[in-house]
Amino acid sequence: MEDMSNMRKEPNSIEEINEKMSLVKHKILVISGKGGVGKSTFSALLAHNLADEGKQVVLLDVDVCGLSIPKMMGLEGEQVHQSGSGWSPVYLEDNLAVMSVGFLLCSPNDAVIWRGPKKNGMIQQFLRDVDWGEVDYLIVDTPPGTSDEHLTVVQYLSASCIDGAVIVTNPQEVSLQDVRKEINFCRIVKLQIIGVVENMSGFKCPNCTTESHIFPPTTGGAEQMCNDFGIPLLGKIPLDPLWVYPPFRDYTSDFWTARTYPTVSLRLVTGCCTPETDLSPPLQTCDLPG
Repeated sequence: MEDMSNMRKEPNSIEEINEKMSLVKHKILVISGKGGVGKSTFSALLAHNLADEGKQVVLLDVDVCGLSIPKMMGLEGEQVHQSGSGWSPVYLEDNLAVMSVGFLLCSPNDAVIWRGPKKNGMIQQFLRDVDWGEVDYLIVDTPPGTSDEHLTVVQYLSASCIDGAVIVTNPQEVSLQDVRKEINFCRIVKLQIIGVVENMSGFKCPNCTTESHIFPPTTGGAEQMCNDFGIPLLGKIPLDPLWVYPPFRDYTSDFWTARTYPTVSLRLVTGCCTPETDLSPPLQTCDLPG
């Protein structure tokens, strides 16, 4: 891994990040309280979809310990390069760039064993030192939870007008339970919720076309949760067997679920331009000991 010991720590880092982010029109976090619901898959396919619409897109992977984006984008083995204006991201297309800690590892099997401060420093360096250029959409793929990485990204991007978060879940109550905590997190840190995406929402057999629910929405799924909290439901994305065959470079021609992404993308873009009208009363919180 590239040596991070010379990482700069000037007190004006936020000002430098604001200057870099002034060239980025829209900044979107993809989050979820639950792991394994398909945040990285959604982030990758959303980046492809926006790029196919002619937008200039950057996909930033801040899931420091669960680096799936390089593989999903077909960029394993690529490296970042230093230039006079900072690190250069890896370009998949002329209008689709990707940045990940995975590009700094010697092997995709290397474990990233970092405590919070080093993770935070790495995210800071990505936001400040990467030469993003003029960008329409910065999509930030985050790890599950409500911890260091999320707080760091929100802290550094809040002053540069972050559009908000897209929350990904699946229909199971065990996932929705953690997503409700994520909603609470967004309201506490004043991060707008653009909307919710229900991933793995049903399955259509490619042979007999029978539809079934692998993860049944026993408590009403994301739709009921969104109704309860006054949050937009951006769409429901079904399971697709082709999802197990990254990279997703040619997903538009093969994925039958791809037809759902333009609708989700349109609603997301609209949400970026429309402030959340009703945050509803915040959930009850408690202070943890220590």
